[in-house]
Amino acid sequence: MTITHVRATCPHDCPDTCAILVKVEDGVATEVKGDPEHPTTAGVLCTKVSRYVDRTYHPDRVLYPMRRVGRKGEGKFERISWDEALDTIAARLKDIGARDPQAILPYSYCGTMGLVQGESMSLRFFNKLGASLLDRTICATAGATGYRYTIGSSIGTDLEEFQDAKLILIWGGNPIASNLHFWMRAQEAKRRGATLIAIDPYRSLTAEKCHQHIALLPGTDAALALGMMHVLIKEDLLDHDYIAQYTLGFEPLKARALEWTPERTAETCGITVDEVLNLARLYGQTAKRGEAVAIRVNYGIQRVRGGGMAVRNITCLPALVGAWRLPAGGIQLSASASFPVNRPALQRPDLLAGRTPRTINMTTIGDDLLRQASPEFGPKIEAVIVYNANPLAIAPDSRKVQQGFEREDLFTVVLEHFHTDSADYADILLPATTQLEHVDAHLAYGHLYMMANNAAIAPVGESKPNTEFFRLLAARMGYDDPCFQESDDEIAAQAFNKSDARAIHFDWDSLKRTGWKKLNMPAAPFAEGGFTTPSGKCEFFSESMLADGLDPVPTYIPPYESVASNPVLAEKYPLAMISPPARNFLNSTFVNVKSLRATEGEPHLDIHPNDAAARGLAHGDMARIFNDRGSFIARARVTDKARAGLVVGLSVWWKKLASDGKNANEVTSQRLTDMGRAPTFYDTLVQVERAAPLTRDETI
Repeated sequence: MTITHVRATCPHDCPDTCAILVKVEDGVATEVKGDPEHPTTAGVLCTKVSRYVDRTYHPDRVLYPMRRVGRKGEGKFERISWDEALDTIAARLKDIGARDPQAILPYSYCGTMGLVQGESMSLRFFNKLGASLLDRTICATAGATGYRYTIGSSIGTDLEEFQDAKLILIWGGNPIASNLHFWMRAQEAKRRGATLIAIDPYRSLTAEKCHQHIALLPGTDAALALGMMHVLIKEDLLDHDYIAQYTLGFEPLKARALEWTPERTAETCGITVDEVLNLARLYGQTAKRGEAVAIRVNYGIQRVRGGGMAVRNITCLPALVGAWRLPAGGIQLSASASFPVNRPALQRPDLLAGRTPRTINMTTIGDDLLRQASPEFGPKIEAVIVYNANPLAIAPDSRKVQQGFEREDLFTVVLEHFHTDSADYADILLPATTQLEHVDAHLAYGHLYMMANNAAIAPVGESKPNTEFFRLLAARMGYDDPCFQESDDEIAAQAFNKSDARAIHFDWDSLKRTGWKKLNMPAAPFAEGGFTTPSGKCEFFSESMLADGLDPVPTYIPPYESVASNPVLAEKYPLAMISPPARNFLNSTFVNVKSLRATEGEPHLDIHPNDAAARGLAHGDMARIFNDRGSFIARARVTDKARAGLVVGLSVWWKKLASDGKNANEVTSQRLTDMGRAPTFYDTLVQVERAAPLTRDETI
């Protein structure tokens, strides 16, 4: 028996981007484990990825090209050859493209975070075609935009420094479920005497293990940050030297913050005055003693109308107290901009040849698939190519998304591993390789290591990498540019800009052998300023925001759906709903793995005892959650983990695996955030009522 161990990388949409060792016996992968030598992975994988071999060899894998034979959504297909699939797709795209290639839309996101299998050959193809551009904003762009206005780019505190902090604010995240290796560092800091505080409407697994949990109302994080600023200024818990040297616009910030008294802040956030005062004092006093204060801000807070502003406000805090002076101080939202990715080489925007196709926002796909042609919108969407995504499960306002994909005149191609909700609507369904079967290069958004993924096994069945599909399709379309002949290794070798000092003379062959290599970044990136804003300073006042029509000073923007902004709607639908990730799923990935789904059980709705009693709901009852957009059914869990006035539906379930064929996105909105054109998943009001018990035929 021949046994090898192959260096690989977890491809999923998670900040940890773990280094993996794959055990292969006679060409068959038999085990994946965390690389014990990689400083952030430290030999530990989450429960999901530790079962990646089961996913790769899952009996339900899509292994051959398929053509739909039933109704859209019915999931009935017949096997065809790759040649027939490619000929069919090319013929349809040529026909549509001859009229207007903007009628063709790619739909993809982070089913893989790889720079090669994500968006390289695919965007080369769509740029050459002149298809509509996709605004890939469904996760992180609101917060990233607010962060960028304030400090310049997504650079922050190194994960490996957090264990030396004396105070860590875990703001809007549940790292036990979604950022395990940060949580390991936070736990080490706790063992060394650090205080951990969770700021989250929901008492998550993480919040339960912190010293304190501040359960503010959804969408009020910006107000809490302003209230903290008020106390820091009034009680002179500031680093005046850092502010004078490395910040811009303190006086207008001061004037705005002084409007946010602890009393006003507490009322807006639904918390106590003491919580506001004590949080700000602990943050300011710890920094004043010269000890590291760190904030791990996550993406949950940005999924509301004012989400970008919320992240901006929080990002101002470290500069006010000089937290950036220490390696373990500051803030991390994402580390992605630390990586000098050579996107023009990977994606080849020059292939547009001067054309400027329209842009379709992936969050509004439900409305856009139902639009008719018009001078304002452009051509009706006639074809969608879905890869690295599952829009039927993950896009908001799901009823409209389904209606759009049900169109018989919409030609839909889906590249997938499994028969997902979206795959059921494909006209042509194609088998994609998993991470164990292809080559890729990775950045990380939670640590500072360039990562390599080697193919551990041959493709299972007739599956092909995304890159190979788009190479073959380009050839069918007659595209003969040399870039369409580049191999995956040749593409990966262009992933990072070799001339940038951060990439430490990046060499792909070397990276493949070692698996990972750390960027050349300073331990405290903004200890002496050097922010990547136009001024080079942390911008409390942003001219760029003013030019973009936004308030240039931190402010508070209430949710679309709240008592403050829409009292009539709030009377009809009095409960706020958030739908954070379930621990055993990653977005909609892994939902079909029976062992993980068994751990989650079934779709649940956490509801406070007072709210449950008012609706005659008992623990274990089936609950109907609804608003004007739609409804879904979930099992009620009566618990004070959900604060009063809030319900929590852990997601994202495949609709076909839920008892009623629906998930939480039936009630979410297609509205966009204040900046970044991102979704407002957690800006949702609903009503809840007891549902009739399901009959045997309705259960799964």
